[in-house]
Amino acid sequence: MTDFAGVLSYVSFFMVFALINGIAVLGLNLQWGQTGLFNVGVAAFVAIGAYTSALLTTPAVAGHFGGYELPIVAGWAGAMLVAGGVSALVGFATLRLRSDYLAITTFGVAVTVGLITQNAERLTGGSFGMSFIPRPFADLAQRPLAFALASVALVGIVVALVYLALERLVQSPWGRVLRAIREDERAAASLGKNPARYRLQAFAIGGAVMGLSGAVHAHVIGFIAPENYQSSLTFQVWTMLIVGGAGSNRGALAGAVLVWALWSMTGFATGVAFPADEQARAAALRIVAIGVLLAAVIVLRPRGLFGAASGPAAHAPKAAVPTVSGETEG
Repeated sequence: MTDFAGVLSYVSFFMVFALINGIAVLGLNLQWGQTGLFNVGVAAFVAIGAYTSALLTTPAVAGHFGGYELPIVAGWAGAMLVAGGVSALVGFATLRLRSDYLAITTFGVAVTVGLITQNAERLTGGSFGMSFIPRPFADLAQRPLAFALASVALVGIVVALVYLALERLVQSPWGRVLRAIREDERAAASLGKNPARYRLQAFAIGGAVMGLSGAVHAHVIGFIAPENYQSSLTFQVWTMLIVGGAGSNRGALAGAVLVWALWSMTGFATGVAFPADEQARAAALRIVAIGVLLAAVIVLRPRGLFGAASGPAAHAPKAAVPTVSGETEG
C-alpha cells in the first residue's frame, strides 16, 4: 500500500509539472500556431509571471521590494496582467515590422529579464532567488499523497479553464482572423481587418498565458531562482508545441506531457547510469534526447501528433480566407 501511494504521488507531481508546462505551450500555440508570431523569449514571459506573483504574495522582507501578502489568486491575476502588458509593449514596438524583428526582440527581452533576475537583488533576490512563496494546500504538506492529489486537481482546473477559453477564442471570428492573417495577410487586410492590431492582441494574450504558467509554477514549488528560466525552457516549450502539433490546443497539451515524460525519464536514466561526479556533464544528454525527438518529429511527422487535421493550414486555407468576416463557413 505504501509503494502504491508513493507511485501515485510521483505520477501526480509529474502531471502537475507537465500541465504547468502545458499552460506555457498553450500561450505559444496562440502566438505561433494560430498567428505565426515567432517568440523565442518564452522563458522571459514565464519568469515575469513567476516573479510578479511572488512579489505580490510573499511576506514583507526588510530591504526587498514587494511583500504585499495578497491572496494567491490575486498574484496569478497580477502575473497575467504584467506579462501581458510587457508582451503588448514588445509587440507594439515590433509587430508592424518584418517577423524576424520579433524574434530578435523577444530574444533581447529574454536576455534582459535574465540579467534582471540575477542582479536586481532588492527586486528578485538575485542569484539566491525568492523563497517563502505561499503554496496552495500548504496545510497538507505533511501528507505527500494528499498534497500531490490536491495540487494536480488545482493545476488541472487551471489548465482546463485556459484550454476552454482559448478554444472559444480560436473558434470565434476573432480566431479565424488570426489564421487568415497567418495564411494570407493581404487577403485578410482586403476584408477590412487590421493585421497589426490582431497580431498585437494575440501576442499579448499569449504572453499573459505564459505569465500564468510561471505564477502557478512558483506557487507549487514555493521557491524560484534565475536557473528556472534559462533558454532551455524556451527550447522545451517549443519542442512540446512542435511534437504535439502547432495550431492544436489539444496537441499543445499532449506534447507537453510527452516531452516532459522524456525529460523526466532521461533525468532518471542519467542519474542511474553515471557516477555522482559526472552528473553535471551527463545532464546535457537530456537536451540531446529532446533534440533527437524534435528532429525525428520534424522529419517523420512535420505537423506533429495532432497537427495533421488541426494545424493552421488546415483551419485557414487560402481559399477559405473570406470566412474571417464571419459571413461564410469553410
